[in-house]
Amino acid sequence: MNDAEMIDCPDSGKQLARLRAIMHRLRAPGGCPWDAEQTHASLASNLIEEAHETVDTIERGDLNHLKEELGDLLLQVMFHSELAEEAGHFTLEDVARGISDKLVRRHPHVFAQSNASTSEAVLRQWDDIKRVEKGDEGQPFLHGIGKGLPALLRAAKLQKKASKVGFDWPDETGVLAKLREELDELEAAILTGDAKSVISELGDLMFSAVNLARFRNADPEIIMAEANKKFEARFAAMEHDLKNHGLSLAEASPERMEQSWEAAKKF
Repeated sequence: MNDAEMIDCPDSGKQLARLRAIMHRLRAPGGCPWDAEQTHASLASNLIEEAHETVDTIERGDLNHLKEELGDLLLQVMFHSELAEEAGHFTLEDVARGISDKLVRRHPHVFAQSNASTSEAVLRQWDDIKRVEKGDEGQPFLHGIGKGLPALLRAAKLQKKASKVGFDWPDETGVLAKLREELDELEAAILTGDAKSVISELGDLMFSAVNLARFRNADPEIIMAEANKKFEARFAAMEHDLKNHGLSLAEASPERMEQSWEAAKKF
């Protein structure tokens, strides 16, 4: 079956091949100008966006849209694989083979002779195998951890990794005390007027806040996303309340805004 036939193929067992054929057609001469212009770099933000939209549907428990968002995410994998194949680097088949081989190598307790009967043991084994594969045995323990992740997620990943060797608070009481300590240090830096120290201490405070999220088994990125949504909704409610009183945002005083904001917080 050629690409033209595959594009209209209804066979449910061949939909990945169909998607690949569509991608070929879009990138081919006479296809889509936008698709033809794309590069790995130009598509990077799309990959991040689709990943975040997929997480959003998971958090909302929206399974219908989850299917759609996973499709959008799969398209990004297909697109990057298509670009690589055109340049002679690797194919989608190579991508699938690579991850399959990795899963087999890093699950010796399933596919070979190894003993890892708990999730914790499995993760330790995974990390050990990964360090050997990447030649990181002689590197610092946190070498390469979470590079490319958003800063909040990387902070949590660094902390989680460090905790595996016992560098951690015994409970969240210590984390709360550290938060208060960092807040005190931030206030002291503000009083000195040292702008660089203020930014540094603010970073320490945020890092400690991420640590508290980790102790609560909560994703700091998702926590921040929810806080953003809350702020957006309350700001819209405040704006609506002002309009009901004949005021625009530009016309309302800070005191009047605060009054409407407090009212919005009650709902």
